[in-house]
Amino acid sequence: MKTLLPPNRFKHAVVARQAQIGLWSSLCSNLTVEVIAGAGFDWLLLDTEHAPNELPAMFNHLQAMTGGTASAVIRPAWNDPILFKRYLDIGAQNFLVPMVQNADQARAAVAATRYPPSGIRGVSVANRANRYGRVKDYFQRANDEICVVVQIETREALANLEAIAAVPGVDALFIGPSDLAADLGQLGNPGHPVVRTAIEAALLRIHQTGKASGILTGVEADARHWLALGSTVVAVGSDLSLLAKHSEELAARFKTPAAIAS
Repeated sequence: MKTLLPPNRFKHAVVARQAQIGLWSSLCSNLTVEVIAGAGFDWLLLDTEHAPNELPAMFNHLQAMTGGTASAVIRPAWNDPILFKRYLDIGAQNFLVPMVQNADQARAAVAATRYPPSGIRGVSVANRANRYGRVKDYFQRANDEICVVVQIETREALANLEAIAAVPGVDALFIGPSDLAADLGQLGNPGHPVVRTAIEAALLRIHQTGKASGILTGVEADARHWLALGSTVVAVGSDLSLLAKHSEELAARFKTPAAIAS
């Protein structure tokens, strides 16, 4: 039986600028990932930058997503070729790269995800990515099915936005509202008018380059606003915030004085 590498549906949708609605996953539980992977989202962000996820857990998360509706997008802790290599070998195809400040850093991220001569990815002949050696066209097609989304999170990155977007292999530019707010002097306040104005201007500039844009927000009205402005890769919440919010609401319904009295 001949096994072929399937197309990366997330990458092809992003390149075609088809809206991809996602959810952040930070709870470090393969059971949680399995549940939300089948909830109807287009993609899940498996975070290792701001969540205590390590390689074995990420392996389990990718396994848990098998058969779900969502594509996996891994955020490495840093723009490090060793981290990319290990995630690629366990089957990751989509990456959200944090704190990309300039075109050189964007080129480094792309190179880390590509085999020579297009990049510097190390070669393993049998791993989960190529179905343990069963995908016979893997080396011929792997580079084309990798998606790299870079995060724009500072004033420096904004200044270099067009140069970053022009790097071959960068599929989308993703605004990091919290870090951008901090760099703009509004730590903890990504909804500040100064920050929102900067985000809206950045999204317009991204679209003018012909690349897809993305952003994270836990506010539904904001998510709809960014989508209306043409954003493609939009995360509309997180597993952690969903658990916190709904557990608090449930407890409050039984712990408030009115509930106790009834």
